[in-house]
Amino acid sequence: MNRLYTLTAVFTLAVAACGGSGDATSTSTAAATSESTTTSTIPETTTTAVETTTTTVPTTTTSSTLAGQLIDFFPQAGDVLSVVGVGHDDVLNVRAGPGIFNEIVGTIDPTGTSVALGTARDLGLAIWVEHDTGNGVGWSNYAFLAFASNSDDATAEVVGLLGEFPTADSMEALGLIVAESQASTEPVSFIVMSVAATVGDLGEVTYDVIGLGDDAVYGYRLKVFGEPVADGFSLRSVERTLLCNRGVDDIGLCI
Repeated sequence: MNRLYTLTAVFTLAVAACGGSGDATSTSTAAATSESTTTSTIPETTTTAVETTTTTVPTTTTSSTLAGQLIDFFPQAGDVLSVVGVGHDDVLNVRAGPGIFNEIVGTIDPTGTSVALGTARDLGLAIWVEHDTGNGVGWSNYAFLAFASNSDDATAEVVGLLGEFPTADSMEALGLIVAESQASTEPVSFIVMSVAATVGDLGEVTYDVIGLGDDAVYGYRLKVFGEPVADGFSLRSVERTLLCNRGVDDIGLCI
């Protein structure tokens, strides 16, 4: 099953809702185009999206009357899932049942992991999966979960696409340049700073790029390293982790 439509609906409805759920304080955004949009609109966006994808679905929390339709769907029981597309100062909600009207029973950090229990339900505009966070069991919107696969050094590819080693006045801006080089324009990818920038002898920041329009490859997690220069930071290296839709094969490729 392709969840591209689900992802688009999640973020589109989040923008329209404008934080009305009370679960977050700002709206979601598509691929950012400047440092200012990265740092002011990306944080605290994903819980709004989780809250707004199923507003027309009846709320239920008992095991016998859960919302939506039970589906035979990845992930399978025991699969390890990574949180993706969540802003660095936000969290992913874990609820007592599938749907936004169920009680929040826990949260997961933007780069946290959980273990799937093999149960999924289709609520129309979103698919919800049951998973074990290590601190309890609950349900989350699958648009914010993926299979993390192999990592590679994407520095040469990024430099080739940009035609140079990019520089920027901050690590946030440098990371955004790198992230945009890996994003798609049709469909438009969503770019989120999942780990805030740090500076020192080397600068470091992490961006998630999700929604590539590929049935197998959901997106990338990009850890960007920069060297301080006179006017900011210059790219040193990019570590890219593949994020998969359906799972990972024995050699680390998306299936």
